[in-house]
Amino acid sequence: MLEVVDINCDLGEAFGRWHVGDTDDMSLMGLISSANIATGFHAGDPNLMDQTVRLAAEHGVEVGAHPGYNDLQGFGRRKIGGTAKELVNDIVYQVGALREFARRHGVRLQHVKPHGALYMEMAVNPELAQIFVQYMRTAAPDTYVFCMGGSATHIAALESGQPAIREFYADRDYDDSGSIVFTRDAGRPDPAAIARKVVRACKEGKVRTVSGNDIAIEFESICFHSDTLGALDIVRQMRDALTAEGIRIAPVSEINSHKNTRGEQQ
Repeated sequence: MLEVVDINCDLGEAFGRWHVGDTDDMSLMGLISSANIATGFHAGDPNLMDQTVRLAAEHGVEVGAHPGYNDLQGFGRRKIGGTAKELVNDIVYQVGALREFARRHGVRLQHVKPHGALYMEMAVNPELAQIFVQYMRTAAPDTYVFCMGGSATHIAALESGQPAIREFYADRDYDDSGSIVFTRDAGRPDPAAIARKVVRACKEGKVRTVSGNDIAIEFESICFHSDTLGALDIVRQMRDALTAEGIRIAPVSEINSHKNTRGEQQ
């Protein structure tokens, strides 16, 4: 059973006057411990990046870069062609921008988490994962990579010594392989059902798939999305359910300190 867990959320996912979802970032920021901030390619712009990092700093929330495919129109959920080196250069560009805003507001860059289709492509593309992790080893060796456990990204991080954090997706379904089931319109999920799903994953290390089977899942961080309808109710009910079970919510740095004290392996 997990005694402490991180809650992360994708934030800053707007562009100018354009916004997705029905919840504003200010409402969510005080309820999470890690923020994945859009870096301009799938969403976000300089003013919004500055605003979101400042908001995270004010709430004591850890800051992460959330780079995606260069796909504003498709919100980064369409696969964009390019070599692995070209795609990683896009990531370098985006991470650099977000890191400067973090420095401006006196906070560190805790993690990097690729967005959407880029995240899913990296999970199954060893070349892309390895080049990305090589960049991280050079430019940010102490910065966490957020990824799915057992993915190509996770394996590359483990093999190179890059710190990695495994995620559990609260508001997404799983298939029998442990992969996320992609959908363009998740509708408005039931917050109570999500809370039960999250608590079970923390207590039993299991999740029910779309096929009705149970699979094992290991993670340190729970992810939900600000563009999911009802996001505020989702995170509130998750937090209440976790707290009721004695599971604390804390940033990744505290979780790793807790694990190291117990002599556990990442």
